[in-house]
Amino acid sequence: MKPGDHPDFYRLAPPPGTSRESTIVLDREGRFWHDGARVDHPALEEALHRWIARHPEDGRLILTNGYDWCYFRAEETPFVVRFVRVEDEGRGALLVLSDGTEERLDPRVLSVSSDGVVFARVKEGAEDARFSRHAQAGLAPLLVSAEPPIVRVGDVSAELSERAV
Repeated sequence: MKPGDHPDFYRLAPPPGTSRESTIVLDREGRFWHDGARVDHPALEEALHRWIARHPEDGRLILTNGYDWCYFRAEETPFVVRFVRVEDEGRGALLVLSDGTEERLDPRVLSVSSDGVVFARVKEGAEDARFSRHAQAGLAPLLVSAEPPIVRVGDVSAELSERAV
């Protein structure tokens, strides 16, 4: 049994001499930083993306691998849409997220910020994900109208709402 499987895992004190607070930051582009230095080891950065979760009691963002956990801060959203995979000539589409998971794209979960960045509600509506530039360009085959922005996947069309800040 991993420590993360214990019912009190998130209540246990940190190891001696350490804290659950960290200086780890996830920037808007989906890059991790620690103590102001970029985490540039690809395997470590990939793991950090997979370890993103919410603390079950206080709802704050954490990184957990099942053996230990710590709080971290996201500048904007905890997830980034890396790319959009359009299927079957637009009858379906998948969002590929920074944690390696894929989700079906429902255009009704999209919004756009005042500076033109697209966002989606992901993880069953529990989280926001910011589109990378590459992913945003991947929406082009699904764009029905630019003004106002309307995206269609299969039989579902939706105008992108303005993202609430």
